[in-house]
This record gives sequence, C-alpha cells and structure tokens, in this order.
Amino acid sequence: MKANESVNNYASSLRMYTNYTVREIKKICKNIGPRLAGSDQEHEAHKYIAKEMETCCDEVAIEDFKLAPEAFMSWVRIDGALILLSILFAFLNLAIVSVILTSVAVLFLFCEFLMYWEFYDCLFPKKTSHNTAGVRKASGEAKQRIIFSGHVDSSHEWTYTRLGGAPLLFAVGGYGIVSMLYVLVSSILIVANAFSPEVLEILKYIQLACIPGAIAVMFFVNFKITVEGANDNLTGTMASVAIMKYLEDNNIRFENTEVVALAAGSEESGLRGSRAYVKRHLDELKEIPTVFIGLETFRDYDSMAIYARDMTGTVKMDPRVCSLVKKGGELAGVDLPYSSVYVGASDGAAVQKLGIPAVTLASMDPGPPRYYHTRGDVAENMDMKTVEKCLDIALQTLFVYDEEGLKDKY
Repeated sequence: MKANESVNNYASSLRMYTNYTVREIKKICKNIGPRLAGSDQEHEAHKYIAKEMETCCDEVAIEDFKLAPEAFMSWVRIDGALILLSILFAFLNLAIVSVILTSVAVLFLFCEFLMYWEFYDCLFPKKTSHNTAGVRKASGEAKQRIIFSGHVDSSHEWTYTRLGGAPLLFAVGGYGIVSMLYVLVSSILIVANAFSPEVLEILKYIQLACIPGAIAVMFFVNFKITVEGANDNLTGTMASVAIMKYLEDNNIRFENTEVVALAAGSEESGLRGSRAYVKRHLDELKEIPTVFIGLETFRDYDSMAIYARDMTGTVKMDPRVCSLVKKGGELAGVDLPYSSVYVGASDGAAVQKLGIPAVTLASMDPGPPRYYHTRGDVAENMDMKTVEKCLDIALQTLFVYDEEGLKDKY
C-alpha cells in the first residue's frame, strides 16, 4: 500500500498534518523561543514535544546526556587568537612557535569543525542536553525499524550570514583560512631558512595582511545571540511527530515495521545528540534492520535533495536508504537529486558513522540562505508548500519501507 492509498482523501489529510507541523512550530517559537544546546529552553521544548508524542506513540522517553555545548564552534575564537599570536611570535623571531601555534589551529579546525570529533571538548564546561524518542510498535513481530528525526536545538547567530549572506560568509571564511595557511607555510619557510634573509623578511611582513582575517574569524559567531531556529530544524522535528500523528489518527499500524520519531538535541553543537542516542541504543538498533531518515530544514522548495554524502563530503550515506527516499520522492511527484553537505554535517552522518544505515532529506538552499543560523530563521519565514511536500516524501518513504524493506534499488 502506498501512502496516498492509506486514507480516502490523502491530499486533504496531508495538508492537515502540514498545518499541524507549522502550527506546533509557531507555538514552540512563541512560548519557548531559541533553544541553545544544553539550555533550559531546549529541555522545555523536549518536554513539550514529548507530550505531543504521547498522543500518538506507544512509548515516549526523554533521555539526557552530557556535552560541552560551547566547544564545537569555539574554534573560531581560538583559531583567530592563535593566528594573531603566531604573527606576533614571527616578529619576535620565534617562528618555530608560530609553526606550532598555527599547526594547532589547523588541527582544531579539522578535528572539531570538519570531522565533528570531540577533540578539545574536555576543556569546556559540561551541560545536560536531551533526546526525545517516541516509538510506535508493530502490531505483530517487529522485523524492521525506521527512524525519522529532526533536531530540537537552535544555533548561535552566524555574523556574516546575517550581514551579507553567502558571499560575505565565504569571503570572510576563505580569508581566514587562507590567512591561517599562509602564516603556517611562511613560518615553516622561515624556520627552514628556505630563502635569502631578504625574501624571508618579506614573507614575514606579508603576515601582517593576515591580521584582519584572523580578527574577522574571531567574530564569525555571535555567542550572545541564539536564533529561533524555526526552519532549522523544528520543521524536521515536528514533521517527524506529524508522521506519528498521521498513523495514530488514521489507525494505521504496520504488522512488522516499528516506527520511531526522534527529536534529537545538540545537533548544532556537533551532532552530539544523535550520536548519544545511537550509542545508547546501538545493540537494540542492530537487533533488527534499522534505517535512519534525517529530516532537515524544510524551507526552500527548489533545493529539495537527498544528501548522499555528508560531513563535508567525507561520509558516504547508505546507497540503499538513498534509493528508498528517492522512491518516496517519485511517489510524491518529485525527482529528488543526490547532493552533498559540502561544509558541515547533519545528524544522518553521525548515525551512518556508527553503523546504522542513514540518509538526510533536506530542502535548504545550499548557498547557504540568508536566514541560515541568523535571526531571520523565524516562524514567519516558513514555507508551507515545502513542508507539505517533504512530509509527503517522508510518508511515501515510510510506506515503501514497510512494503519492501531495504533493497539495493526500488
């Protein structure tokens, strides 16, 4: 049975659950507001979502976990300071210290931001975040499981996305990274005495041009402002709950497929929530075939895509799950392209790396858009058409999975 065959008037029903998704997002934004990882507001949102899940799930659990929420994006301040110190030590004729400091800066950028490792998190204060999971059991023996997931938390504001959108964001980011690499390479050349003293002196003075880049990087994130995060990613979170509501309200229970809605915490702090959930339940998740469908930022209709590669393109998502969502898109009337998260990552990558077949369905301009991680990501800036179509795709994917399980091709 296809999703659009599961009720008499599927189009009207789909619109009703789209309205539910958007309405609940507006309530959370109005009554709870921004939800920084590990904050009381994030916890309040989890408790609210848990109450919604209790109306349509057999089991609902809020689980806590510890993390250092400020660690993930603090590399911008740390690296900016390290670059400035490196330039200072170069002019103090201690270029070897410059090499060490800039090498550390590159290491922090690579490990924390590009690979999402908890590399220096032990240096930051710990807080408690949460994951909320609702389970709708199979009517018979559960032989397979599907998880739909969005994240509850919202991010600190990104200064340059707000001020100038993608062009300014990449200009500042590129300037900062080039500055870091130049200081590192020129300092190595100075230590190695690779050229004449005159040339090495010129290389050292060119480092002064890197000072603005280092300072700009330090202000990349405005740690004083947390954004509302209506699109990123209450859309994915509440769409996951809407799927469960759809099943409950229409008395649909699959015989052998267990359905889970996961409202993950702390995605904006380095995918810590989804990773904590999968690690805690890994043995259980591997008892029967389980797939993870990350639902992320349903806002820009023309940018709807399946993220077949994630975590700055370093993680290949499971091709079978990609094919599954592709089929869901076809049934919803959309030819979903395969794309990649070129810089950054989504929860799907964390789950895939832990051995659970995963993919992410997203509908966000990869630019990124002007609202991304800014105060423009508010409830008034949602797009109902996009939310509705992505919810349609998710429901179609669910029914295909129940009928056919996980296959190489659909």
